[in-house]
Amino acid sequence: MENYSQTQKMVVNFRHWSRKSYAVYNSLGKVIRIGVLSVACSILVLPGHTQESREVFSNQDTIKEQELDEVVVSAQLGPALQSQLMRVVQVITRTEIEQSPVQDIAGLLESTRGIDIRKRGTFGMQADVSIRGGTFDQTLILLNGINITDPQTGHHNLNLPIDLQSIERIEILQGAGARIFGPNAFNGAINIITRAPGDKTFRASLSAGQYSLGHAGLATGFETGAFKHFVSASGLTSDGFTENTDFKSGNIFYHARTTFAHSEWHTQIGFNQKGFGANSFYTPRFPNQYEETRTGFGSLKWVSGGNLNLSSSVYWRRHHDRFELFRNNAPDWYTSHNYHQTNVAGATVNWTNAGQLGVTSLGLDYRLEHIFSNVLGNEMSEAIPVRGYNDVFFTHSYQRSGLSFMAEHTVYVGKFSTSAGLLTYLSTDLENGVSFFPGLDLGWQFTENLRWFSSISRTLRLPTFTDLFYSGPGNIGNPLLKPEEAVSFETGLKNQWKGIDMDFAIFRRWGTNMIDWIKEPGDEHWQSLNLTRVNISGLETGVVVPLVKPTAIIKPALSLHYSYIDSGKSSSGFVSNYALDHLRHKLDIGLTHSFTSAIGASYRVSWQERAGGYMLYKDGIFQDIQSFQPFWMVDARLFWQIGKVQLFAEASNLFNTQYVSIANVPQPGRWLRFGVIGEF
Repeated sequence: MENYSQTQKMVVNFRHWSRKSYAVYNSLGKVIRIGVLSVACSILVLPGHTQESREVFSNQDTIKEQELDEVVVSAQLGPALQSQLMRVVQVITRTEIEQSPVQDIAGLLESTRGIDIRKRGTFGMQADVSIRGGTFDQTLILLNGINITDPQTGHHNLNLPIDLQSIERIEILQGAGARIFGPNAFNGAINIITRAPGDKTFRASLSAGQYSLGHAGLATGFETGAFKHFVSASGLTSDGFTENTDFKSGNIFYHARTTFAHSEWHTQIGFNQKGFGANSFYTPRFPNQYEETRTGFGSLKWVSGGNLNLSSSVYWRRHHDRFELFRNNAPDWYTSHNYHQTNVAGATVNWTNAGQLGVTSLGLDYRLEHIFSNVLGNEMSEAIPVRGYNDVFFTHSYQRSGLSFMAEHTVYVGKFSTSAGLLTYLSTDLENGVSFFPGLDLGWQFTENLRWFSSISRTLRLPTFTDLFYSGPGNIGNPLLKPEEAVSFETGLKNQWKGIDMDFAIFRRWGTNMIDWIKEPGDEHWQSLNLTRVNISGLETGVVVPLVKPTAIIKPALSLHYSYIDSGKSSSGFVSNYALDHLRHKLDIGLTHSFTSAIGASYRVSWQERAGGYMLYKDGIFQDIQSFQPFWMVDARLFWQIGKVQLFAEASNLFNTQYVSIANVPQPGRWLRFGVIGEF
């Protein structure tokens, strides 16, 4: 092990990731050095393999080495031990992914406490993810710590170049994260972490199911000289469970890591393409809709060695979207499909220093967002041809940029800890050009296992390009929209006792200028408006209980999670499409157990009750406002490990429940699947 300092430093190594309900944001690497740790602006800790201990920072005159099972970051800019974390972060581990009865990322997130998934397309073709009663545009999505959030619309945030077989874990920060990740982490952030480059395994998966469902995936890690690589590819197809719900998608992803001149370099490149029948996605008046998207993504990250404690990254994302209101047999008045191309480019720099007075972190982030479209943006003086299509032109465009400066200081004094920070944000889309977002976290360790935490912060979200500009047969955009702003507060307790993880939190968000698409009774159009105030109050609680001693194959456990949210505002007099139609009650029960040492089963049971209502479209007209009805949903999976091969059979919506998640969009009933996964 290297010594990065000779005086008053503490080097902390660990070699494993341990599943905790409030664990950390990590990226990929070998050794963690708290106190001399280089951290990116996305606040990632690099895990390796582990031993257990619960030591904290010390002021010894010599370096003290400790082996730890957990490390904390991402709820704050600077690193901290997990026992000192002052926010709730949930983690979906590799084992949970492998044993979960789902085939896509949206389905995996759906059973997580505080997460609301509203699906239009099945198997991740299109799904809206929101946290703690927010909208899908208020959640920041990261891939290995790089911000890949779509500025056109949050509908595209989960257009990712990976499938479940490529994911090592998913980490979810509940609550506002502006001072950590910048604007648009309004209600939280989701960081999706892929498998480590150089992991010398070959993984193949095949599955099939009802409605001509087929999936194939390959993933492998290998080394060539000083470079470590990870590459994956997958494809998914189905005829659809009802008319115009067919889909096809494909992914390819590459991640490389190398060390040069005592510094670490990461490169990742990915591509995703989807085409799917969009039955009634945006208006039930025209159910024969179709959408095709293409997403390209690349990033380069550098992490310094030695005592510099500096990291930086650059990234780029391009997204193409073609939306057809009429897949075929279009009427004469319909002259063109919608074509959009968004480009996002960004750069980050982050520095962390641990001293006698605590941990200080500074971050700088620049992000440029641009769109070409024939619908969204300001009209251009000269049209631009849409590549790949004859006689189709981009006629509109829009561009904005933002610069974020983050500063934070964290102090640990005995059992007490505090972290205070400030985001200064400059943007071309802010009325005054600049805005400030302070935050404060507090923690107190009552006992070795019981911890109190509390946090308050200010946050912001810019309108998407769709919010600002989209107008069509069923929608009217609003270029005068103001950014959403809010002050968020939470407090709670976390407890670990004999392997049992428990936590409880209450939270409150005071929101102003909240953006929603609303419709008056009898109106044919949705309009985007700033609602004056929408305040959210809620509570979350959960417990994870190991049932028996785990084996190498099966990790038996029982989990119970519940969340309650009240918006303090109803949609009486109008219909809210997003902001007020949150999940009021959500109960998630998960159970994994074994029949033998190699045969097991997992079940996921969810009860959901949604606030608000919708206008039922029937017989060619919109009816009176209907309330969302509560429903139970059950998914199940049976798996059998034979050497290095796993056979599985699973069912989603096992009892064929009829439910409404998004107004007038058909949802699938029972869907049976089976398959095989091999890892060599």
